[in-house]
Amino acid sequence: MPYYHLFEMTHAALSPYRAAADVARLYFQNPFNPLAHTPVGKTIAASCEMFERVTRRYGKPEWGLNTTVVDGQEVAVHPQPVWERSFCRLLHFERAVPEDRPADPKILLVAPMSGHYATLLRGTVETLLPNHDIYITDWEDARVVPLAAGRFDLDDYIDYVIDMLHWLGGDTHVMAVCQPSVPVFAAVARMEADDDPDSPLSMTLMGGPIDTRSNPTAVNKLAHDKDIGWFKRHVTTQVPFPHAGFMRDVYPGFLQITGFMTMNLDRHVDAHRKLFMHMVRGDGDNATKHKEFYDEYLAVMDLTAEFYLQTVETVFIKHALPTGTMTHRGVLVDPSRIRNVALATIEGEKDDITGGGQTEAAHRLASSLPDDKRLHYVQPGVGHYGVFNGSRFREEIAPRLAAFIRRHGTKDPAKNPARPAATPQRKSASERLIEALAANAPAPGSDAAPDPTSAFLAAPHGTADDLTLISGVGPRLAHMLNEAGIWHFWQIARFTEADIKALDAKLPSYKGRAVRDKWIAQAARLAEKQPIAIV
Repeated sequence: MPYYHLFEMTHAALSPYRAAADVARLYFQNPFNPLAHTPVGKTIAASCEMFERVTRRYGKPEWGLNTTVVDGQEVAVHPQPVWERSFCRLLHFERAVPEDRPADPKILLVAPMSGHYATLLRGTVETLLPNHDIYITDWEDARVVPLAAGRFDLDDYIDYVIDMLHWLGGDTHVMAVCQPSVPVFAAVARMEADDDPDSPLSMTLMGGPIDTRSNPTAVNKLAHDKDIGWFKRHVTTQVPFPHAGFMRDVYPGFLQITGFMTMNLDRHVDAHRKLFMHMVRGDGDNATKHKEFYDEYLAVMDLTAEFYLQTVETVFIKHALPTGTMTHRGVLVDPSRIRNVALATIEGEKDDITGGGQTEAAHRLASSLPDDKRLHYVQPGVGHYGVFNGSRFREEIAPRLAAFIRRHGTKDPAKNPARPAATPQRKSASERLIEALAANAPAPGSDAAPDPTSAFLAAPHGTADDLTLISGVGPRLAHMLNEAGIWHFWQIARFTEADIKALDAKLPSYKGRAVRDKWIAQAARLAEKQPIAIV
């Protein structure tokens, strides 16, 4: 029997006992019950609560960030989704600040997709909010994503990062915490190689496994000692019924959290022993702090098997990024093409997940980056979690990052020859696409009828359709499609394989998007709802 099914059956079998334990806890905590004030009653209540906590499934935590302080004034905060795909939402922490107030630096905070929810970075967001405009990746639990939504692997992760940077625009600073350091670094390298105007202003990598050959930890050694086949056989399985992701191959979250806890089992056992004693003694403050931490730490999600396996093989087994063999959609990732995006790397002195020097390796790989665009800092006395959360992060790391971001807050065309403010001689990818594929379309303003056999037009036939109605097409991409000669749903519905390949070749930042998001089928349905006569 697959172990995911066994886990579900065990969880279901324990449900009556959890309910009974909860009833007993309430009985022995009732202030009108004389036993509630005795050592025996407190011990029984604490034991019942401990049983319920260690056997429950922890749901996705709430952000709980309702206010922040901006310019000395408390303002409301509203997390709002502004961009969405099957496996991720982009949340914007909107602050109720005056409209005429100067804009703060815009940060894309890329949360780890490594088992925990993005709320693990609650402290990071809370620290940065007063002085920054924060967007964060809110990754979805693969267990609840239907199989019909398709695959999601490391290449897709990089695509998502690039798409979000395109949506946010070129005045963005990107910050990656732990696992996403590799795909974010790869995404920026790809964007710089394409002279993408939406490349971020700066990139911060915090405790990320850029080169796991440096000071390997227990996590690194496990991957080194096993081949990819071992991981596929032993840690991936299918989502059982009745979850929405039924039959999807995943790396279950409960396996990941089990692995993390066994690395420091004595520490976690001691923490739960202390929690039990706090509850028996009625020490509410310390008990609450413990519960809040483990409510977050034990809330885990499943990862798609293809993403997990590709990440293990690329980052931990083949060391593809530092050895120069990593590819994205078949294109070599070349970190030496990073010339304009300022780079900051942060490490923890006592990090037992990402060893010292693993993140700093990014500076060696980004060999073309000027020295005045670099920052490396090792925080004394902190482990992996302390790199992005806690008092040391608030008091020592965050101020350094804020200063770094402010220092690299604008693009200087004089120092950025690869992306000049205005270069009439250089044609955009969309302009080249029009020349290559729309040569037989009428010029703008021409009275000639458009060629109905061409997938690309130089001008819309009548009123252009709202291409953002297609899932996966935002305002920026819709504009680029218009520039490329795509104005109507019926054009996309007619796409041939050759049209898609041509579009991928000319717009490499969006390569594969039309196929992955099923544009043709979507456009056909929309065209039926909005029929347009073609003459």
